[in-house]
Amino acid sequence: MVMESTPAANPTAPLTPVVFAILLALAEGDKHGYAIMKEARTPHGGGIQMGPGTLYGTLDRLMRDGLVEESGVSDDERRRYYRLTGLGRTSLAAELARLDAAVASARSMGLLAQRGRS
Repeated sequence: MVMESTPAANPTAPLTPVVFAILLALAEGDKHGYAIMKEARTPHGGGIQMGPGTLYGTLDRLMRDGLVEESGVSDDERRRYYRLTGLGRTSLAAELARLDAAVASARSMGLLAQRGRS
């Protein structure tokens, strides 16, 4: 049986697209679930469609792993707001560095246009 590494066990492990989209949405500040889903759907948020089950199941796992926490902020008793923890920021930064290296590699192989060229 192969154990999948969690970001809590290895903050430099690649993130799933859903986890990446959630952490990226929370990098801008505290958000409630619906705002996270809206942000994730946008092109700059990852273009990820997720339903409430996926979102809240993933948030529960991210809280258990120490990457996200409830912020305690509330503008409505039914809404829970979430924020990144220090470990969540570290995991997101590691993923962004990994993706940046992959894009740089693809550019050097001629698979993507070089920056600054028309």
